[in-house]
Amino acid sequence: MAEALPADRRRAVNAPSDIDTRDTLLHRARELRVDARMPEALAVLADLHHLHPRFSRLHQERGHCHVLLGNAAAAVEALGQAVRLNPSLPASWDMLEQLHRLRGETAEAAYAAERLAVLNQLPPEVVAADSLLADGDLEPAETILRDYLRRAGDNVGALRLLARVRQTQEEPEEAATLLEAALERAPDYHAARLDYAMLLLTLQQPLPARREAEHLLAQDPANRDYRKLYGAACVALGDHEPVIDLYETLLADGRGSSAEVADLRLWRANALKVTGRQGEAIADYRASLAARPDNGVAWFSLANLKTHAFTKDDVARMQAAEARHDLQEMDRVYLCFALGKALEDQKDHAASWRFYERGNALRSAAGRWRPEVAEACARRLKAVFTAEFFAARSGWGVADAAPVFIVGLPRSGSTLIEQILASHSAVEGTQELTVIDRYVGELCGRDPHCGLPLHPEAIARLTADQARALGQRFLTDTAVRRRLGRPFFIDKMPNNVWHIGLIQLILPRAIIIDVRRSPMACGFSNLKQLFGTTHHAFTYGAEAIGRYYRTYLELMSHWDDVLPGRALRVNYEDVVDDLEGGVRRILAHCGLPFEPACLAFHQTRRSIRTPSSEQVRRPIAREGLDQWRNYTPWLSPLEDALGDAVTGYRD
Repeated sequence: MAEALPADRRRAVNAPSDIDTRDTLLHRARELRVDARMPEALAVLADLHHLHPRFSRLHQERGHCHVLLGNAAAAVEALGQAVRLNPSLPASWDMLEQLHRLRGETAEAAYAAERLAVLNQLPPEVVAADSLLADGDLEPAETILRDYLRRAGDNVGALRLLARVRQTQEEPEEAATLLEAALERAPDYHAARLDYAMLLLTLQQPLPARREAEHLLAQDPANRDYRKLYGAACVALGDHEPVIDLYETLLADGRGSSAEVADLRLWRANALKVTGRQGEAIADYRASLAARPDNGVAWFSLANLKTHAFTKDDVARMQAAEARHDLQEMDRVYLCFALGKALEDQKDHAASWRFYERGNALRSAAGRWRPEVAEACARRLKAVFTAEFFAARSGWGVADAAPVFIVGLPRSGSTLIEQILASHSAVEGTQELTVIDRYVGELCGRDPHCGLPLHPEAIARLTADQARALGQRFLTDTAVRRRLGRPFFIDKMPNNVWHIGLIQLILPRAIIIDVRRSPMACGFSNLKQLFGTTHHAFTYGAEAIGRYYRTYLELMSHWDDVLPGRALRVNYEDVVDDLEGGVRRILAHCGLPFEPACLAFHQTRRSIRTPSSEQVRRPIAREGLDQWRNYTPWLSPLEDALGDAVTGYRD
């Protein structure tokens, strides 16, 4: 979650080709400086700045050039930018101290000297690795730290830093192990505990994260970072109401920077949105933008309400921000999707598509999704989970019918089905839980490209006792999400479609509902949606989403063959056309009596975190069914990738 990650910890990650180009230009600028060819060196650095504006060492090199040119003011500005991006640059702090003293700026010189002294007290290897991490150079940072730890033993600072490197490399489990080792050796290492708690949030373990936050707050109740961590843990647990006041309290003391105010207003708006207080949420999103006008996530959050109308001035401001070459990439991505929605609302579909297409291209380039890997995973699952597999394990697991799994694709109408069910007096809605996916990762490992199960055959090695224990573990792990004491609860994670085999093994009486939407409508709806999770990386390209939809159909066909009648298929369009008939059919599958409240689902007050949150707070409508047709000129790649699934998805 964005709430759990302060701005100074959001690190760039560089691809090898980017690093080669970047470092070649930096090396060339240094050579030119050494040859006293300062104008040429600065010209190379200008080119480098255009490509990598947040590369700290380019600003440090620019500072060197200005020092040699005798331009102290420009040197201070460049070096100051370098240390803002990367505080672990001893040479920059050294030059800043000297420059500030020459300019008579004693306070600034003292501060630079203090920062330099802190770095000089640390092992040089740790300083070098932290500097590399700040610039996104993960592999050399990891190499330096592992070599240092082999020589120097269990230095807790190095362990913490290596954990941050491994987390950035998307190895959160190893990062957690490293931080646990650091805390075992130094229980009062509060910075490491803060990192550990935030990592627990990343690992979808909000209850232990909140306990860590409470431990830290017991030591320092006024610490803003600890209070924000506590708020993030509450949000992850679904406790949105308390954080509304918590964030307001942090804002009221007036101590936050403009960047922090922007974040706090954004987080408060998110909590207001989830709890259905849309008008107040919009006001806080606007306040976040007042604090930081190019805050892409705030613009996108307004668009993601699905019901908010942007003004022409809003669109002009977003376009101006998106056009800036020095804009952070994720801000650009957010703005592209926000502009796509704003221009769609204005019926400018060609311009809208250009921004949707650009946002998807940027997001896809940053990901590692490969359709052929997902297709191979589906084949492995079908080979392991046969009818004979389940027959041989009949009666395994925990015979508890409480869990209701809603599976399918994102943007398929699953939030509507969840809201209908959660309007029943016997059913509690939770959210898209990652618990089952975490178990699969532990058992099978994950493919590095798609995060899907790498070795599903490992599940075949479970014993009956282990399957029962895992089913009980699921009920225990999800108990924290159940606040209303109702007999049934919903796990709406769409990607559980990959894990139906494990679900059947450990929870043989759990209810499974497969929500399916017309492929063209579903595909387009995904292409226009930016997700706040890595679970949906397949949605950022027409071919990828088309091939994923086909794989999903093939996988569900397999589950239907080997577990006949186990999953109820619900076609979204059928529910829209006949709400009462669809509701009665769903409730019958769950063994529940009909309740009229399920037809008035939009009146149910509950926290909803998915992109459809505001839509399901309104009566059902048909206008969204054919929105994709406005984009027909650009959707032929999607149609081609879907193939016969365009018409055969209901078979």
